[in-house]
Amino acid sequence: MPRRLLALLGALTVLAGCGTPGGGVAVPPDEPAPSISAHRVDQATAEQAFQLLDRLDRALSQHDCAAVDELVTWAARTLGGRACEATRNGRPARYDDPEFLLPDAGDWFAVLARGPSPAYFVFLLEDNRWRLGAGPIPVVGRPPAYTPGATADQDTAMEAGLVPQRHLTFLTDPAGVQGVRFPPGDPLQGLRAGIADVEFLDGTTRALALSSTRLLVFDALRIRRTAGRTEIVELASVVTAGNRCATVGLLRR
Repeated sequence: MPRRLLALLGALTVLAGCGTPGGGVAVPPDEPAPSISAHRVDQATAEQAFQLLDRLDRALSQHDCAAVDELVTWAARTLGGRACEATRNGRPARYDDPEFLLPDAGDWFAVLARGPSPAYFVFLLEDNRWRLGAGPIPVVGRPPAYTPGATADQDTAMEAGLVPQRHLTFLTDPAGVQGVRFPPGDPLQGLRAGIADVEFLDGTTRALALSSTRLLVFDALRIRRTAGRTEIVELASVVTAGNRCATVGLLRR
């Protein structure tokens, strides 16, 4: 196991696993709850930024990979290379019927686009410009309901901050020694085979309240396989009171 994981896995030994019944979760000092900004993204701003997908589609249709690279960031940067070149065999589907999911923050928001099939998108404000950060992340099952303006309790928000570490631990600990678990049939199970290394794309936790007891969390991992292949995995998870979480969206690039 890579050395950089040892310290992290050791620290997580004392945590109750994701989806494990039991009491509260100890949060490492360097892993605070997701930050809250006084200036959240409003509906009009989100609607305008969502139109970026049209510009991205045009750039892909013209195989203008430089333009694509200017429109994406974070996990979606994978569109700028081989994914852009691969569009000669067909572009991604056009998404519509959006529901805007607005966190208490001014530098990101999410969208649940229901057509042609439900998928999540994450948009990030970078260098004073909106860019696509992740998506389309296909929804697993029925998308969880969202209550605009909801505020989650602090304990659940703290648990949401641990989701990326739980993903990493679950994928690199097939024996379950660290106690991190997900519900039976969770799509994370299908990622475990042939892993050589797992790392975060960045250490940021992006979470928004769906209700007072549930948060939707987005994160992304880079997985290196023993066969030499590398893939980016974009994840959407729901964390609920009682230290339970489940994957509600997953995209593998």
